[in-house]
Amino acid sequence: MMTGRTISHYQILEKLGEGGMGVVYKARDTRLERTVALKFLPPERVADAERKRRFIREARAASALNHSNIITVYDIDQADGADFIAMEYICGRTLSQVIGGKPLPVKGALGYAVQIADALVAAHRAGIIHRDLKPGNVMVTDDGRVKVLDFGLAKLTEQAPESTLTLVVGTAAYMAPEQAEGQAADARSDIYAFGAVLYEMLAGRRAFSGFAREEPAPLTGVSPELQQIVARCLRRKPEERFQTAAELKVALERPSLEAYPTPSIAVLPFANLSADKENEYFSDGLAEEIINALTKLPGLRVPARTSSFAFRGKEVDVSEIGAKLKVGHVLEGSVRKSGDRLRITAQLINVASGYHLWSERYDRHMADVFDIQDEIAQAIVDKLRLQLIGEQPLVKRHTANLEAYNLYLKGRHWWNQCSADGWRSAIELFERAIAEDPGYAAPHAGLAVAYTYLAVHGWGRAREVMPAAKEHALRALALDEALAEAHWALAYVHEWYEWDWRGAEREFLRAIALNPGDAHLGIVYACFLMFIGRTEAGLAKARRAWELDPVSEEVNRLMVYACWLAGEYDEAVAHGRQAVELHPHGSGLHVNLGLAYGLGGQYLEAIQLLQRAKALTGDDPFYAWALGYVYACQGRRDEAAAIAENLERRRSDAFFSPTWLAILYGAIGELERAFALLDAAFEERDSFLVAVRADPLFAALRSDPRFTDLVRRIGLAD
Repeated sequence: MMTGRTISHYQILEKLGEGGMGVVYKARDTRLERTVALKFLPPERVADAERKRRFIREARAASALNHSNIITVYDIDQADGADFIAMEYICGRTLSQVIGGKPLPVKGALGYAVQIADALVAAHRAGIIHRDLKPGNVMVTDDGRVKVLDFGLAKLTEQAPESTLTLVVGTAAYMAPEQAEGQAADARSDIYAFGAVLYEMLAGRRAFSGFAREEPAPLTGVSPELQQIVARCLRRKPEERFQTAAELKVALERPSLEAYPTPSIAVLPFANLSADKENEYFSDGLAEEIINALTKLPGLRVPARTSSFAFRGKEVDVSEIGAKLKVGHVLEGSVRKSGDRLRITAQLINVASGYHLWSERYDRHMADVFDIQDEIAQAIVDKLRLQLIGEQPLVKRHTANLEAYNLYLKGRHWWNQCSADGWRSAIELFERAIAEDPGYAAPHAGLAVAYTYLAVHGWGRAREVMPAAKEHALRALALDEALAEAHWALAYVHEWYEWDWRGAEREFLRAIALNPGDAHLGIVYACFLMFIGRTEAGLAKARRAWELDPVSEEVNRLMVYACWLAGEYDEAVAHGRQAVELHPHGSGLHVNLGLAYGLGGQYLEAIQLLQRAKALTGDDPFYAWALGYVYACQGRRDEAAAIAENLERRRSDAFFSPTWLAILYGAIGELERAFALLDAAFEERDSFLVAVRADPLFAALRSDPRFTDLVRRIGLAD
């Protein structure tokens, strides 16, 4: 215990932190009457000659540098058998803590980046390569200055090779490829690490999870010039990067880097001013139709309905909406419906200035609603000066039957509840819309999606609902081949029911081509890739989809799932915690976050979240199942078994996925019951078998030969 001791002329005050190269304490220099930081080589490392040599080299390397963005070293000493460095004490936080799993504003990130680059310029000119630049080795003081720390792996460029043996030192997620391969590191290796740090500041997450070097997901919300700078820093070949830190710093100081890059707009829910409050489905439907039209336009970023509608009824300034949704413009409006008459207002607002770019009022008959949608969408396009591809209309009129259209909008209203009752109500309304107009493609697509979701969410038996889903998807495509939702539903049938992996990917890609701005579609495709074993590619696409719509409850729920499929439990938890703050009543988010905690071994946090989720949903068996799974992982076998037996009794009264139950029995250790249930799941073509290869929830079953055979029968062995 060092606290309270006096070493040489330094009085130890408190422990600040610990890492691979040493333990750091806050101390008082009794001679010069100043606060310092003392870094001690851990006692167990003192006998390690290489560790001690590198520890001393850190002090010498840092003491050779005199720069405002590099920590100042005062002394190196030994006392009472302890080796230590005395250095500047900094009040502040590490850059890792500043980022905290969330993107920094571009201006702030660039401010830090320029200071880090300036530190590298000074170090490289002195012949010193850092070799372990990362957010944890950068401090941000309370007044916003940057200090680069820990030259523990620093290398003087004029030194001879340290050893005839290859020595890989550094941190995997930030290490240049040549450094990871044991080759000599130079200034360009630090520039690679700098690129990984800048990417993390702008994206709120690491560019890479470890030594794997797949292309990171593209950055969003930043200018093309800044994207190019990051990409150039992260080139695999050193000769393709910036060649000096000075060159990099010049590039970072260009004024154009802070410019907002892409036209973007959030369509808020239109206020329902009708006397009949039940007409809210119509005002919501109008806004959603405009969202759907704008999402299809190339060059325009549009957050999904779930994100923009999250601000309903809240007194939030448009600047805050713009910051949270990462958009430059907001469309808001109102609808008053009385009999056959409509009054619709719409205003397009510039987020940065708060000025109205355009506003209009429409007093029309109900029969004109499609024309109004067209006019609003076209006005937005004109004001944002988008370059459209081709002559296709912005909104496709699928029916002239207003009653069918009304029923479809009501079905979409229930669809957006994302619950078993909501989907069933949507199915009834879509069927009524088809009865009014059998040639109306949209409700056929709506039926297809609704039926697949009953199976995918565990609310219906696949054998009972998936054939109907396929029938309506094909009918919708026969009426309108360019309907993205129908391709998406058909992809789900191929994936979750028929286990036709090639057919599923074909339909996903067609849907994405038709609606590239749909973040939800992007992330379900990402999960599909992970199910079939393309984990790195899937996770990259999931991250890109999340960046398109970081506020959406459903996108965040699936992002947590995608991260745990990849074994990235910390990232899953970071996304989940942020999303639960935005959507405190999102039971699905709570359960996914709880399972992510449990898979990462944080059982107390998991149980707390899952109990909260169960309270939000009442008697839904899925939430009891999730709690039972975590109990089993924690070793509370009796409690887990009691939940499993209760769920098995309930299966006789209502559908409950045999795959889920098999996972729970596997975690408890009852393998015979688990595999009997998996056989039943196979015979039922239970939708959840799609995750059998990828999901760590199946971990307890994987070593059994019966599991390998199941993976083969589903077609996922290769």
